[in-house]
Amino acid sequence: MKHAEPKSPVSFIANVARLPQKGLPVVIVADERQRAALATEHELLSVETYRAELLVARWKRNGVKVSGHVEADITQACIVTLDPVSAHIDEPIEALLLPEESKLGREGFEGGGEIVLDADGPDSPETFSGDFIDVGALAEQFFGLAIDPYPRKAGAAIAAAGDDQAEESEFQKKLRSLLGKS
Repeated sequence: MKHAEPKSPVSFIANVARLPQKGLPVVIVADERQRAALATEHELLSVETYRAELLVARWKRNGVKVSGHVEADITQACIVTLDPVSAHIDEPIEALLLPEESKLGREGFEGGGEIVLDADGPDSPETFSGDFIDVGALAEQFFGLAIDPYPRKAGAAIAAAGDDQAEESEFQKKLRSLLGKS
């Protein structure tokens, strides 16, 4: 998080140098202005509710683990009809962060060691600098990833141009025979 990012509408800065033994519980409930900013930021018609419950705790020697979930009620425009489509988001949050200067953070890339990535496993740790992390912005990232990129109203379908069963081309016939489908 070294580059200056635009501040999140639900920004919450946690001092990770002074975390309590049991971790720092953080609850973010967006007000009307913050919800409007989230809607604009994520190209939504509206955000009716937004709540993030997080626990910011120490991880290993000098790392930080952020866990919890973000819940929201949103309204998007249907990609077919542009009618409003309501959706509920309940997304788990789990992130590991390491100081830039930590050996664990540098070792994987600079140490020449192998990095084993498990597609279904946890994400590899991100790095941070200084004593502060914007856990609100982190929660917003998980919120953004949970938004359906192609919201569709029930029963809405996209009609392809010339959908009146055009004659199959030679290429399509050959392809169908190769695939063994008739």
